[in-house]
Amino acid sequence: MSFPRSRRWLPRIPAHVMGVTALALLASFAAGCAGQGSQPSAIATLSYQVVNRFPHQPDAFTQGLLFHQGVLYESTGLYGRSSIRRVELETGKVETQKALEARFFGEGLARVGDRLIQITWREQTGLIRAIDTLEELARFRYRGEGWGLEFDGRHLILSDGSATLRFLDPATFIEVRTLDISVEGRPLQHINELELVDGQLFANILGSDKIARIDLTSGAVDGWLDLASLRGRGWRWRSAADLNGIAYDPATHRLFVTGKRWPELFELRLD
Repeated sequence: MSFPRSRRWLPRIPAHVMGVTALALLASFAAGCAGQGSQPSAIATLSYQVVNRFPHQPDAFTQGLLFHQGVLYESTGLYGRSSIRRVELETGKVETQKALEARFFGEGLARVGDRLIQITWREQTGLIRAIDTLEELARFRYRGEGWGLEFDGRHLILSDGSATLRFLDPATFIEVRTLDISVEGRPLQHINELELVDGQLFANILGSDKIARIDLTSGAVDGWLDLASLRGRGWRWRSAADLNGIAYDPATHRLFVTGKRWPELFELRLD
C-alpha cells in the first residue's frame, strides 16, 4: 500500500484526510486485508488498461467524482477551499464552480435525477444542488461524518470512514439500514469515495492506492484494484495525495479515476 504524500504542504489538514499515523493505518489496513491463517485469498486481483489520460486541476482536493451525459462533476475538500465543479473531461477546464462556506469541508457527491447531492465531513450537512447550474436548492442533516456518497437507484449509500455503510432515503434522508463491509471476515476500515460499476460498489480506501470491489448483498470485498502504478513523478506530482475519485459511465462502460491534487485523470478499462 501507499500513504499520503507531502504532508508538509497541508499543515491544517485534519486526520481523516491525511489518515492516521502511518503505523496505525498500516496495522488497520493489513488487518482488514489479511487472510485467515495461511489459506490463499479468494479475492480477485483486478487487472486494467489505461485507455486515456486527461488533465486534472492540481488544486482540486478530490473528494467526490461523477460522470453524467459527457460531463464530470467534482466535489473538492479542505476548509476554506471546498467547492463543487462542472468540468470538461477532455481539457480538465472548470466550466462552472461554486464555493462552499468556509466552515464546510466538501466530501462525497451523488446524482439523484436532476439534483446533485453533496455531503460535508464533520458538519453533518448535505447540500442539494441543481445539476445544470450547481446552485444550492436546499440542505439536509444526517448523523455522524460524511465521506463518500453514491445513489443505487433506491437509496443514497453513505460512507463515514468506518467499516459500515449507511443507506439513506433520497427523499427524506432518513437512515433506513446499514451494511457491514468485510475482507475475509474482517472489518474494512477507511472506506471513502464510492461508485457503482455494473451493480458492484467500488470504494477508495483512505491512505492507499487501492480500490475495493464490494458485493452489496453480502458486504464482502471480492476484488482489489491496485492503481499505485498510475502515480507519476516529477514536479507536477509533488503535491499529489491520496487516490480518491471514481466515476463511471454505464452507457459506454468508461471508468475514470483520479486523486487529491493529482494533475491527471485516467480512463481505465477493466479486463
